[in-house]
Amino acid sequence: MIRTIGLSAVLVLAAAAPAAAATKKTELHLSYMSDAGFAAAVILRCEPAGGAHPKKGKACAALARAGGDPAKLKPVRGMMCTMEYAPITAEVTGRWRGKRVDWSRTFGNPCEMTRATGVVMAF
Repeated sequence: MIRTIGLSAVLVLAAAAPAAAATKKTELHLSYMSDAGFAAAVILRCEPAGGAHPKKGKACAALARAGGDPAKLKPVRGMMCTMEYAPITAEVTGRWRGKRVDWSRTFGNPCEMTRATGVVMAF
């Protein structure tokens, strides 16, 4: 009898593990759109890194350092941008380790976006 209960407990835990892992999934939709009319979008998956982002591993690592919050990304050091006004809006939506992400910010130009978001929005 004890053996059956122990086996049942193992089966229940094994069945629950994939469900728990699925809720911790990371899939983000990254996009930007300029007032001038150009736009781009990719999907980024992490743990393991995947999706269409050209530097998915580095983008996942940068987001991990920021706790999955694009607003907390470290700006690129020493990067200089011109004073041109060419607004561009970056957006990140989806799930980071199961937690909802819904972030958007408008920058003065693409260089400012790259300086603020680094590799995450470099696609």
